[in-house]
Amino acid sequence: MAHWLLKSEPFKYPFAQLEKDKRTQWDGVRNFEARNNLRAMKSGDLLLFYHSGEGKEVVGIAKVVGEHRPDPTSDEDWSVVDIAPSQRFATPVTLSDMRANPKLEGMVLLKKSRLSVVPLTLPEFREVLAMGKTKLA
Repeated sequence: MAHWLLKSEPFKYPFAQLEKDKRTQWDGVRNFEARNNLRAMKSGDLLLFYHSGEGKEVVGIAKVVGEHRPDPTSDEDWSVVDIAPSQRFATPVTLSDMRANPKLEGMVLLKKSRLSVVPLTLPEFREVLAMGKTKLA
């Protein structure tokens, strides 16, 4: 199982909407590196859901429930995956808190902040969960 972080601006698609929808197609990614990350995702992979823009915090956990396929919102070579909510964080983890944690200094999110889909190592995933006082259900 791999671990990932997906970014969404809360005014466009907040975690609460994913919880309400129960499943969504993650489309609209228009960066080659982020697209390649989507294509590497497998069913069952876990995702941290990050509110970018306002908030700048990890607020929940989701999982991949449908592997990549062509993005129906584009005529070009882009991909989508399907995701479903897993659980909300007990305490959101802010970007500034992640930056201040030396255990996360190598985190791709902190090095390539504009990338909307980034891989996480298992230790990074676990550290962010611990920071958010959240255990996998």
